[in-house]
Amino acid sequence: MSRPATAPTAWRVVWWFGFVSLAADMVYEGARSVYGPVLAALGASAVVVGLVTGAGEAVALVLRLAFGPLADRTGRHWTLTILGYGLTAVCVPLLALAPRLGAAGLAFAVTMILLERLGKAVRSPSKSALLAHVAAAVGRGRGFGVHKALDQVGAFAGPLVVSGAAAVASLWWGLAVLAVPGAVAMLLLLALRRRVPDPAAYDARPPAPDDAPAIPRGWWAEAVGAGLSPDFFRYALAASLTTGGLVTWGVIGYHVTVDGLLPVAAVPLLYAAAMAVEAVAALAVGAAYDRTGARVLLVVPVLVGLVPALALGSTLAAVLAGVVAWGIAQGVQDSTVNAVVADLVDAPRRATAYGVFAGVQGLLAVVGGVAAGWLYERSLLALVVVVALSQVVALGLLVDTFRRSAPRRRAG
Repeated sequence: MSRPATAPTAWRVVWWFGFVSLAADMVYEGARSVYGPVLAALGASAVVVGLVTGAGEAVALVLRLAFGPLADRTGRHWTLTILGYGLTAVCVPLLALAPRLGAAGLAFAVTMILLERLGKAVRSPSKSALLAHVAAAVGRGRGFGVHKALDQVGAFAGPLVVSGAAAVASLWWGLAVLAVPGAVAMLLLLALRRRVPDPAAYDARPPAPDDAPAIPRGWWAEAVGAGLSPDFFRYALAASLTTGGLVTWGVIGYHVTVDGLLPVAAVPLLYAAAMAVEAVAALAVGAAYDRTGARVLLVVPVLVGLVPALALGSTLAAVLAGVVAWGIAQGVQDSTVNAVVADLVDAPRRATAYGVFAGVQGLLAVVGGVAAGWLYERSLLALVVVVALSQVVALGLLVDTFRRSAPRRRAG
């Protein structure tokens, strides 16, 4: 399908997608910055807080195994994208009602948090597949990088909005005001859907009939990525090792407060700073990816390996350096890492590939998060060593994958 002469330029569409993510990130990153205090105010213990937030991340990642193939089977990428963003826009502001529900408030809040995370799983494979088409016209590294940078502007602004509203009124008003950016995100998304009904028209390399593997008929076969290339699975494992090895923000925040390096009130500001670093990293590495190729991603395992040694250190200077490394690694993982998937997988199966990719990431993220918390309580040195070893394996897999897949990516 050719692009109509009146259609917006590819860059304009990339920016439009970015502004949707900016507004949506204000909603869910603003909420995530206070999930702990919200649940605690409703009577949750620390164990419950950890269980709910951990389960939420698992839902957001692992369930993409189902929603990626669903998008490719039905072709309803826009429908799933809109539904997923809608869940976030609605469920987060509804958390403000939790204290009015008495004994049922905690259960209601947990449900809203998990539904918000479900929205992430529903939309992400489809949104990434749509964006991959458009980004092909401007350079996928730059396209995904610009999108991630705008996304991170929202991730930076959201916690600040919640903090300001909570200081002026209450924590619950801080959640309620997030209805405004949620509504903005939905209006922008619906307008974009109307202007760009078929983003595939922007793709510089439409798939040829003999270029794309046949989609397996079985649902389970699709969900586990049957027919995707060995290069894809090798890359998914390598990227997931970096995801699982990257110490979570929860552990970093716990460390700086328990060790008295920062007051509790300063932790959200440190998080906002990390989000700003993510945005800059996404832009810089995305541009470098288009110029130099996938080998720029070899820096990710190195950064991930440095994080526990620095961010969990005994001085504030070391922690700040670790947070910078953490932010850069996060920015690359959430942007340019996804661009490689689009280069390894043909368009008809990209949503499936993004779902499988996120599913593998989610499983290793859960394992990595539990292992990091357990090792942190027992031996910081052991945590540093285990993370370093996992990143050596990840680095080896990345080098091997890029060497094997270089001819295909050059041809694309």
